[in-house]
Amino acid sequence: MQNLVKEFIEKTLNTSVVLEKPKDISFGHYATPVAFSLAKELKKSPMTIADELVLKFENCSMFEKVEAVKGFINFKLSTSFLQSLVDDALSNRNDYARQDKKNEKILLEYVSANPTGPLHIGHARGAIAGDSLARVGKYLGYDITTEYYINDAGAQMDLLGLSVCLAARDFIFNETVEYPETYYRGDYLIDIANVVIQKFGKEIIYDESKYKDIAFFSKDLVMDIIIKDLKDLGIEFDNFVSEKSLYPSWDSTKEVLEKNGSLYEKDEKIYLKSTAYGDDSDRVVVRDNGIPTYLAGDIIYHKNKFDRPFDKYINIWGADHHGYITRVKAAIEFTGFDSSKLEVILSQMVQLLKGGEPYKMSKRAGNVILMSDITEEIGSDALRFIFLTRKSDTHLEFDIDMLKNQDSSNPIFYINYAHARINQVFVKAGITFEDIKDISFEGLNQDGLNLVYESLLLESILNEAFTKRDMQKITEYLYSLASSIHKFYNEHKVIGSDEQNTYLKVLSIASLSINVGLSLLGIKAKEIM
Repeated sequence: MQNLVKEFIEKTLNTSVVLEKPKDISFGHYATPVAFSLAKELKKSPMTIADELVLKFENCSMFEKVEAVKGFINFKLSTSFLQSLVDDALSNRNDYARQDKKNEKILLEYVSANPTGPLHIGHARGAIAGDSLARVGKYLGYDITTEYYINDAGAQMDLLGLSVCLAARDFIFNETVEYPETYYRGDYLIDIANVVIQKFGKEIIYDESKYKDIAFFSKDLVMDIIIKDLKDLGIEFDNFVSEKSLYPSWDSTKEVLEKNGSLYEKDEKIYLKSTAYGDDSDRVVVRDNGIPTYLAGDIIYHKNKFDRPFDKYINIWGADHHGYITRVKAAIEFTGFDSSKLEVILSQMVQLLKGGEPYKMSKRAGNVILMSDITEEIGSDALRFIFLTRKSDTHLEFDIDMLKNQDSSNPIFYINYAHARINQVFVKAGITFEDIKDISFEGLNQDGLNLVYESLLLESILNEAFTKRDMQKITEYLYSLASSIHKFYNEHKVIGSDEQNTYLKVLSIASLSINVGLSLLGIKAKEIM
């Protein structure tokens, strides 16, 4: 809707305009300050220019009223225009608010948790944000590929092998075990240890030379857990890329860095000159024992990414990676690519409460709150929605007991209730969506027109949410729309009234907007509550 209005205004005025939505809808549906930007060029006051521009919209079917107010031009959409948009939406429900394909390919990497244990609740935030961003972007016509980077090289893998063996000796063979200061814990290790023993025999648990083999065998089992937990949240990836599989290309990557003069040796270590691009110190990429560092793995991976033909690269990282951005961007520049094509979204921590108190970690999970435990307790829909009620780079605290409430304090219940309520009104009236698609809005009251307008804002909300990488825009919109639906229903008799079918058509577009909006957040709207 907004794009259509903007294009029409620009064509009529033969200039680009900025469209704003007045806080008070009584002033109009849209407004533009274009007269102020033309004042210098035309050497007239904005008020005079606005008065002149308004005349260009006389007898325009798109607008009921166009008026100049203190230099601004306000536009009130006509009932016939709103109806035409609703008719088109209801006739093409599967493509409602969808946009044409865009000539932009995006590689979106998210989650990428170490394959050393099940995903915890912190991982869930980046997972849900990334999946929803991908869903919305694809719906808006962007060519998006999703990717999970498996960190299956380095010290964490050796530690995984050791942790599996310790779990076997402690919990399966009931031995007294002395644990190192750092190790992985949780019942999943016992399950993995049982599989290892079944496949390779008991003796392998005591053979330190086999720890690495155990680690890589266990990694695949952990990835199976991770993939299942993500699927339970409705999340699947297009690609999985193994860090270990990329390391053979380190030598060729190192050659590129050397040719670009970005490496130097000091104290038998090799450093990347990352300070050249704003890092606070140069970073080690090869240790004094000749083994590449974690950063070296990320350099290889990002070179691998940029070698693939994408227009933009988006990474969703945990907030603890903030200082890592500069050095990775430096490496991208040193490998001959444009680091401005990389966008990093940081995902902040989550604090979980239950009944107002910090959520207790289960012994089964070790020292973390498992994502799967919360999904099982409150359901994937509630978890997805609440994680999208705040922008990823802000802290999030929520009480899972609130998400069990059957009232307006639970936002996903409140929105679903609005959708189900509309569905049941149709059932009670004995009317189908097909029955009301040709109903005219002529004579529709202002409350109905306002609800229609709010429902038709979905496409502009999706655009803003994707452009700003802020799915909170969608959750806020859906909650506001649900509130308007409940208010309209409570203030206007629908079933059996003279306006029954007209009101049902109004409610049908509101229902469609909720349905599509929730689906793009990975949530299925409920038909009955």
